[in-house]
Amino acid sequence: MKLRLVKGQRFRPYGRAAQRSSKDRNMYRTKQVFKRMGQVLALQTALISAGPALAELEIARDLMEAGEFEQARHALWPAARSGNAEAEELIGVMYAMGLGVEQDFERAFDWYLRSAMKGHPGAQSGVAWYYELGLGMPAPDLTRAYMWYVLSAIGNDPDAMISQEEVVKKMTKEQIEKAHVLIDDYRVWLYPFR
Repeated sequence: MKLRLVKGQRFRPYGRAAQRSSKDRNMYRTKQVFKRMGQVLALQTALISAGPALAELEIARDLMEAGEFEQARHALWPAARSGNAEAEELIGVMYAMGLGVEQDFERAFDWYLRSAMKGHPGAQSGVAWYYELGLGMPAPDLTRAYMWYVLSAIGNDPDAMISQEEVVKKMTKEQIEKAHVLIDDYRVWLYPFR
């Protein structure tokens, strides 16, 4: 195959580009354009669908700051029921502190756990704290408390490192080793790229 260099064209004596005809190159470019258009459309769809959920969260936060906790809970409810980790964590806070609802440590723990399993660092610290103190459960579990504090620290929760250092002081060597096994199991699932 003889290659000719046309003025303004880059010389590529190897690879697919050198072997394609102009019709093939145009077809390839068209496919690339449609592929990029599909990616942009998917991103726009995701942003549009996330828009109402983000607006609901902002409205709920404003209501919480104004002390209107029952209305805030109603504003958060649709997002939380559809799996929004931020909304789930805020509902957990409401149950933990009795804001607009009757204080219920078990329900608070359940909401924190839902959010924590989705990678929300604040909720992970909440779960760790509940395990550390034994709130909403039969007894404290320092192994799981330490595990959740470490995972929360990986997620960049600012208080998690301090809490992790405090809870490790109360643990045996065996508990720490067991916690590290659990951390390794959860880390690849919650934070696959960290």
